Parts: sequence; structure tokens; C-alpha cells
Amino acid sequence: MSEPAMVYATKSDFAYTRIREGILSGEFEPGTVLQQATLARTIGISTTPLREALRRLKSEGLVELDAHRDARVAPLTAEEARDLLEIRLSLDPLAAALAAQRRTKDDIRRIRELVKDVKPLLSNPTTRDLGAHRAFHQAVIEASHNDLLIATLGGLWDKADRYRRLGLEAVRTQEERDQKDHEHHELVDAVVRGDSDGAAEVMRQHIHTSLGARAATHLGVEPGHPLKRLP
Repeated sequence: MSEPAMVYATKSDFAYTRIREGILSGEFEPGTVLQQATLARTIGISTTPLREALRRLKSEGLVELDAHRDARVAPLTAEEARDLLEIRLSLDPLAAALAAQRRTKDDIRRIRELVKDVKPLLSNPTTRDLGAHRAFHQAVIEASHNDLLIATLGGLWDKADRYRRLGLEAVRTQEERDQKDHEHHELVDAVVRGDSDGAAEVMRQHIHTSLGARAATHLGVEPGHPLKRLP
């Protein structure tokens, strides 16, 4: 249990946060059955707020509920992997381009500081590693100063995290890890110098070779096609 329930507004909020963290961290793997009575006892709440939390998670596509209210962690699918990749290939470069146009001195300072902590993710990334990776990308996105874009990409990042973990199952070479590190610094340079086209291109390449792209390939789908299966 990460935090006591009393620090949340409601027990349902606590259950929602606890289970959501478990799903996104891989503690509750795709396809895992969440037995409500057992889970409620483990978390320390009754089944009523737990069911409310599960309904919220269902609306986000993270769990499935059947007619008998049994819960199961949503599986990773080729369709969702493709959809996430296609959307990010459009929106992440847009955010990078806007960041290059609109970044403030505070944005630049924050981006430069955060990129220092970003390391290419290994097969078993720590929470700190994942947090540093997200914080850097979030800083670039927020430098776009487009609230709707920031909110949209924030939601996509949570979904994409499950696919990143799948992408990490295939060990990356040192050359591949070095390339991702280089792209992070290239992105910073483009944003700082106000090169919107350059920032967008770096981000586009970053997504094309991302862990999400590796997961899509692993699941047998080719982005850009109507669920065209790879041989």
C-alpha cells in the first residue's frame, strides 16, 4: 500500500490511485483477474468504494468489468498500440514545434535541468528512471503552452507506459540506447534555439524508434495500415 486512505478525499479516490499505479507499474499485469473481495481487504477498504474505483478505471480503458462485476486488467492489444503510436506521431512533434516557438526562460531552465537525469531505459527500469523520463518529456510538452495539447498528451502517456514496458522486454543494444540519449539532447538544442521544424523532426524520429513502436511491432502491427499484420 503506497499511502494511507485517509490522505485522499474519498476511499474510492484512494482505491483508484492505488490500483491505477499498480496497473501502470506492471504490478498488476495485463489480463490479471482482480478479485474484488481480496483486493478490498489488501487495500483496507470495503468493496463499495472499490467498485466505484474500478468503474473509473474501466472508463480509462485500464480494466474490464463483466456482467458479474469481476474485474480484469485490460490486455495489451495491437489495436491500441497502433492507435497510440499514430496519435503520438502527430501530437508529440506538434508539441515540440510549439515549445520551440513559445518556450520561456523558465521553460528552458527547467528542460535543461531535467534532461540531466534522463537515462536510456533498461529492461527493468526503476520508478525513478521512469519518473525522470516522463518529467523531461512533460517539461517539453508544457513549454508548448497549449493546455488542451498538454492534457491530451498527459493522458496518452499513462496508457503508453504499459506498452513501453512491453517494448523493454527485448533488450536494446548500447548503440540504440546511445541514440535515444542523443535524441533527447538534440531535442533540447532545437527547442532552445527556437527551431520548430528541427524540434518536430527530432521528436518524430524519437517516436518512430520508441519503446511504443517496438511494442507495436512485437504485437504484430504495422503503423500506418488498417491493422496490417506483420509476417
